[in-house]
Amino acid sequence: METPKEVVLGILENLGADDFEKFKWYLQGVLKDFTAIPKSKLENVNRVNTVDMMFQTYSINTIKVTRIVLVKINQNDLVENLSNIISEPAGKS
Repeated sequence: METPKEVVLGILENLGADDFEKFKWYLQGVLKDFTAIPKSKLENVNRVNTVDMMFQTYSINTIKVTRIVLVKINQNDLVENLSNIISEPAGKS
């Protein structure tokens, strides 16, 4: 069974370069109710380091944030894949 970090990394690896940049853009404060990751920390950052920053910033909400951003960038197929692999922690919405 994959760890949550491995799952998120796998999702990000399925994004093309443009969609990956859009994904990082949403992490810079466009999402209400979630802490922004400063733009300077996301510039020129690869997928592995992005996953690490997401887990440092969002902790147990990383999967939820990933789902929200994927919907915003119209990657509904990846949202479905994510839902099939892992579910959010019980009681955390």
